[in-house]
Amino acid sequence: MVALAVLTTPACTEVTPGAEQDGLMGDSTPSSSAVPSAHHGPGLLRRGECATRPPSRGADAAGSGVTEVRCASERAFARVTVRHEGRTKGGPNCPARTDFVLHINEHRPDVDEDGDGGVPLGYACMRQLDGPHPGDPGAGGGPNTISGDCVYTTSGRREVKETPCAGEGAREPAYRVFRVVEGRADCPESTALFVDVGGDRPVGCARRH
Repeated sequence: MVALAVLTTPACTEVTPGAEQDGLMGDSTPSSSAVPSAHHGPGLLRRGECATRPPSRGADAAGSGVTEVRCASERAFARVTVRHEGRTKGGPNCPARTDFVLHINEHRPDVDEDGDGGVPLGYACMRQLDGPHPGDPGAGGGPNTISGDCVYTTSGRREVKETPCAGEGAREPAYRVFRVVEGRADCPESTALFVDVGGDRPVGCARRH
């Protein structure tokens, strides 16, 4: 049996104190499991294929799972833009404006790499068929922090988290990422926060919003 785990919440980064705050990428995003249609087999969710809407946070995934469907179906919610093999950790990043990530695992307890009863098959970078798109700059969601996104700091956990730049989120934006560069030295002097965004240009330069 093949199962999907859905990563839908905004990117989260860790902050360390200093003359300027440093944003270090963290991982605090919960995943929910879901079961796809069985007839798709090894070719599950290839590039250009579509899937249904992910379950809402806290929903019973067994009763509201993500399934692969025809893109012309009225149930189609998002399309695969890129499909990668292996784990997301250490693997290629999804495109900047990805709305969410589907983690695809094959449950096979007799071949178990880490004791969780699952063998990772890969992950799919998803873009919703219709807007609004949480992965767009400033929208406050998606798995990536990109230029144009806004964040706020959490003092207790020393993290920064994304929030909509328009201010309609649960928290007001405190900083806005205005440039993504190769190193901190490439950020201008007006930078108030460094954010680790990963990829080929791993440093986000942010100013107070």
